[in-house]
Amino acid sequence: MTEEDVSGGWDRARWLWAAALVGGISYFAAVYMRLDGPAIWAWKASGVGLLAIWAGANARSADGKLIAEVLAFGALGDWLLDAVGMLAGAAAFATGHLIAIILYLRNRRPRLTASQKLLAWVLVPLALIIAWGLTRGAEVALMGAAVAYTGGVAIMAATAWTSRFPRYRTGIGAMMFLVSDLFIFAGQGGALSKDVTLWLVWPLYFGGQALIAWGVVSMLAREKLP
Repeated sequence: MTEEDVSGGWDRARWLWAAALVGGISYFAAVYMRLDGPAIWAWKASGVGLLAIWAGANARSADGKLIAEVLAFGALGDWLLDAVGMLAGAAAFATGHLIAIILYLRNRRPRLTASQKLLAWVLVPLALIIAWGLTRGAEVALMGAAVAYTGGVAIMAATAWTSRFPRYRTGIGAMMFLVSDLFIFAGQGGALSKDVTLWLVWPLYFGGQALIAWGVVSMLAREKLP
């Protein structure tokens, strides 16, 4: 967060943003040490969960509430993936992606350059091809689930990129989210060693969520300032 953001008067709960960063960044220690258990699951969900609370505290419109819901489902997915299983976690994330797509379509950018339009149209099929290539050596069920889920994430990223929210915050953040999932599938499908993806998935995922939240929340909150 820049000094301009902080001094702009829109942020109602800066301490929640800081706490979210501490929770999300520190969790990488648990990833590195391969820790597990109920306390670790809660730790994992704390970063995005606090982002959701922060977004809710700054929500001044229906769109502000939507981004808080997106982040809340992300935190729920973080917890469910380890506490319950892959399908439950994926369902929570998919729900969040659907809400995010609605949010971004409600806030479409009035004009797009040719390169921006091209990226939006190419992103989804390209992501599907990559997901298929990364998992084609795995079980059919895993490959099918990976491709289907990637389609939802890619649509979310494409609509984020073409929304009016800051492209170098929300747009890049959504792309980082997509890439983090592709690295998960690379590890699950055997295309990359999990010792490699270990260093990539969480930083890309949490960094992406933080950038998405920062871009959407700051813009919407500023617009509602008196």
